[in-house]
Amino acid sequence: MEPNIRNIAVLTSGGDAPGMNACIRAVVRTGIYHGKNMFGVMQGYQGLINNHIIPMNARSVSNILHLGGTILKTARCLEFKEDEGMEKAFKNLKEKEIDGLIVIGGDGTFTGAQRFGKKYGVNVMGIPGTIDNDLYGSDFTLGYDTAVNTIIEAIDKIRDTADSHDRLFFIEVMGRDSGCIALRTAVASGAEAVLLPEKETSLKDLIIKLKEGVNTKKSSSIVIVSEGNKYGGAWDIAKSVKRKFNHYDTKVTILGHLQRGGSPSGFDRILGSRLGFAAVNEMLKGATMQMVGLRGNEIKLTSLDVALHMHSYKLEDDLLEMTKVLSI
Repeated sequence: MEPNIRNIAVLTSGGDAPGMNACIRAVVRTGIYHGKNMFGVMQGYQGLINNHIIPMNARSVSNILHLGGTILKTARCLEFKEDEGMEKAFKNLKEKEIDGLIVIGGDGTFTGAQRFGKKYGVNVMGIPGTIDNDLYGSDFTLGYDTAVNTIIEAIDKIRDTADSHDRLFFIEVMGRDSGCIALRTAVASGAEAVLLPEKETSLKDLIIKLKEGVNTKKSSSIVIVSEGNKYGGAWDIAKSVKRKFNHYDTKVTILGHLQRGGSPSGFDRILGSRLGFAAVNEMLKGATMQMVGLRGNEIKLTSLDVALHMHSYKLEDDLLEMTKVLSI
């Protein structure tokens, strides 16, 4: 039996990701198409607690497809982890007679949604929005493609100055627990080496690799460092390498939050639209406590429980091999 859902709210939580606005637009307009009243929650779960919930119409989401960030804003909300905070949020939803809640975010966002849905019986749907690409049940998460392209563009520019000065650059990218971004950008930018949280690479092996480059007349070297690498950040690794290998002038670039911003790629605009469209349609069919994700170019459902507790992502074996073979 399909639920009698009349009012749906959407929020973005945790780290922002390019494509969130495309997703918000799809959620709002799909709901309106089906005759539902749509609401936007400002600043994620904090907005639920503070009752910052606003009605949205089709014009509320005009001209936002190309915008980075999120028009609904986002925040990390410790208060929502407590029973008292959740109770406030639920009362605010009930006041506005909101029957369904669609959350866009990563594992922290889904953890909150899962607890909230179980505790109060709220119809909840999750949309994976994180540049880390670390949620099980979707081949690609919203914002990942744009972040990879942003990093590649930055590395291309760094390569120009590295070549001009015979420099070794250590470039730190996001991915505390996931090396997805680091691995893809290493292959796409022609990096000489990549350090990943999932794969142990000794500093001795890294130095051997860099010395091989010198012997084959490489004029510069780029090393991509995932921020979750066991040796620390790019600064620490650069210092350790420089003490034992002083051929190049060594520099460090930490790309930081540059990776989160910017206009979403065409891929992320389409992905956000597909996921938002599917989340509303599946909710209206009766789905709850589920995540919509892209698998094999089809939108599939995965329970929030599985999405959170299954191993998130396996780095592609061929890409790992390519970082060695193509960087000689």
